[in-house]
Amino acid sequence: MRHLLASAIAGLPLLICPPAHAQPTTLPAPAGPGSAQPNLSVAPDGRVHLSWLEPIAERRHALRYAVLDGQRWSAPRTIAEGSNWFVNWADFPSLIALPDGSLAAHWLVRTGSAGYAYEVRIARSRDGGKTWGEPRVPHRDATETEHGFVSLFALEDGSLAAVWLDGREMAPAAGDHDLGGGPMTLRYARIDRDGSLHDEARLDARVCDCCQTSAAMTSGGPVVAYRDRSDRELRDISVVRLRGSRWSEPRTVFADGWTISGCPVNGPSIAAAGLRVAVAWFTAANGTPRVKLAFSSDAGASFGEPVVIDDGRPLGRVETLLLDDGGALVCWMESSPEGGAIRLRRIRPDGKREAAITIAPSGTARSNGFPQLARAGDRIVFAWTADRVMTASMPLPPAAD
Repeated sequence: MRHLLASAIAGLPLLICPPAHAQPTTLPAPAGPGSAQPNLSVAPDGRVHLSWLEPIAERRHALRYAVLDGQRWSAPRTIAEGSNWFVNWADFPSLIALPDGSLAAHWLVRTGSAGYAYEVRIARSRDGGKTWGEPRVPHRDATETEHGFVSLFALEDGSLAAVWLDGREMAPAAGDHDLGGGPMTLRYARIDRDGSLHDEARLDARVCDCCQTSAAMTSGGPVVAYRDRSDRELRDISVVRLRGSRWSEPRTVFADGWTISGCPVNGPSIAAAGLRVAVAWFTAANGTPRVKLAFSSDAGASFGEPVVIDDGRPLGRVETLLLDDGGALVCWMESSPEGGAIRLRRIRPDGKREAAITIAPSGTARSNGFPQLARAGDRIVFAWTADRVMTASMPLPPAAD
């Protein structure tokens, strides 16, 4: 992935300097040496779950998780392990807790000799993670192509759903050892407790090949954000919404007009509460890197003008969450001549920016992965990769007067 350096910031929204507040403090992480690819999720009861990948032998990895209890992580538990997994800095496993108390986790397993031939595996636990059921594959195409960048979420009835990038239409023709040249697609399935698949659908017929997806639940149903791709290589952010049993047509969040001939490996982040939705993303339209945030007040049917979030040299790798007042927190990676940093900024409901803070210094290599952000009551929890998975927390930043 090629990162472009930013030019000077011009025309940014008014910056509001909030009162001084506490800085992040380290949480001793439960992950071992060489751990990476952290993911944070919040259960219906408010508890924060951390999952990650950890090497346990040569070419063998384990997917593990822990639960935050106050300011301490629980002892880690292993979800699954394998020696034929697809382990990648940008396409990482996840874990979510469902309303019935069960857990669902996904990871990626190689299916052929091609570098990007792998499939999604999803397993469920109904005893708090002590044991896990037989993993299921949410796609039935059986092609040796890429299937990944998964977002797991609970539907309104509490059942498990998944969206992912699906390369089945890129499969080679008979007798051809190269990819067939078809597009990457965005797919969906609802997964019953017994692992059976329902309501399978293609949500978008042509999307960016390797940018993360992100899903959130509004009071009007789920909304999925992803990086789209046109025939002219326009790669802006789109959303699709599920209403009843039908998915909407893709809708662009904002027309940045970023045309790029390769995937930037830099997906969006979406958060929702009620009808309020926030989407954060990276763009380098017109050669100027930016991290942006846009709000919706109608469950993602439309979005307002975006706010520029970054400090002028962003790498992207964004995370966002909504706050009780309708504002949002956005976390991203920023580069500098001295290296890089994980930054956090609060955005007011009216779009005004408060002063950003540094969560932690960070490298800018792919191995530094994607920072994670979650809310635990009146605290914010962070996870990122240095030489291993690191975590920290801080009180919820107060809004400026």
